[in-house]
Amino acid sequence: MLAALIGFLGDFDLAEEAAQEAFAIAAERWPRDGTPDNPGAWLVMTGRNRAIDRIRRRQVLDAKTRLLERPEAIEDEVDENPFPDERLELVFTCCHPALATDAQVALTLRTLGGLSTAEIARAFLVPEPTMAQRLVRAKRKIKAAGIPFRVPPDHLLPDRLSAVLAVVYLIFNEGYGGRHELVVEAVRLGTALTELMPDEPEIHGLLAMMLLHDARRASRFRQGELVLLADQDPSLWDREQIEAGRRALDRALALHGRGPYVLQAAIASLHAEEQRDWAQIAELYGELSRVTDSPVVELSRAIAVAEEQGPEAGLRIVERLPLEDYRYLHSTRAELLRRLGRVGEARDEYGRALELAHDDAERRLLERRLAELGGAAYGSSTSSSGST
Repeated sequence: MLAALIGFLGDFDLAEEAAQEAFAIAAERWPRDGTPDNPGAWLVMTGRNRAIDRIRRRQVLDAKTRLLERPEAIEDEVDENPFPDERLELVFTCCHPALATDAQVALTLRTLGGLSTAEIARAFLVPEPTMAQRLVRAKRKIKAAGIPFRVPPDHLLPDRLSAVLAVVYLIFNEGYGGRHELVVEAVRLGTALTELMPDEPEIHGLLAMMLLHDARRASRFRQGELVLLADQDPSLWDREQIEAGRRALDRALALHGRGPYVLQAAIASLHAEEQRDWAQIAELYGELSRVTDSPVVELSRAIAVAEEQGPEAGLRIVERLPLEDYRYLHSTRAELLRRLGRVGEARDEYGRALELAHDDAERRLLERRLAELGGAAYGSSTSSSGST
């Protein structure tokens, strides 16, 4: 609904206000008068009409007012899924090169993914007021620059793709913590992108990675606690979805893809095997680390190396990573120290990991792991495999 209103009005703030008004009117009228036959269409048309009234009251540009002065549409004119590509258009609008990359991602997560400002701030590791200002500036920039609400022409698509993929990836990651509706939205967007740009291997790689990870959803939580990959029940994995992910990966590899999303999909495919080839996983993480120059990827490589060569080899990699405020560094270090019998140091690392954790399911896991060491309920490890 929000994407449809933004497309019609060309104004993020006005569209958000109109959407809120439409829902408020529905909350008042529907219990009294009954739910309309097509609730989505009713909300879109009500929001549109409220926005038109607001524009007229403000006496904005005559040209825009004339554009909006049209016979009032009836709800039957709007299908149940009226704008199949509206959200994709919104992604490309938010990812216009006139905006900084962090603003592109943040704005799309807010308007398309439905994340709160606080959630986006947490994803970016910045204070909430900072993120709020960033979103305001991004909306103003789109309005001032007259950025069009559309999928860009073919010759501009490749340059815009990187930011779009980052948006979809972050929406998936936020949903992977338990908000499955965001995972569904990310997969839907990934699928739409493969149809729009079928010869781009990184799109197929991203879609493959999301499908492969989400295929293990039913095994990732047990009685409100996070279940690590090594402890998951493979019988709960969605084998049909794993095969769909591998088909998307095969397509990416056939297109000679070797970018970061393709590599992550290849790693996820190996993790979907009950017997993991840790040497190959470590090798792929090494290649991914060279491509991304990311210490977080190096942390994942350290875990694979520890599985293949032992905890000391993994710990040597972990010790040189500049990730002191990253909870998974401390939980991984704790796990490796525990395996080496350095229990006191492991307890300290578990404690630091718990201080940095913000998810309840994750905190319960960390507390249980520390309790298993005979310490207070204060911290723990992500896993011996480092993956969930």
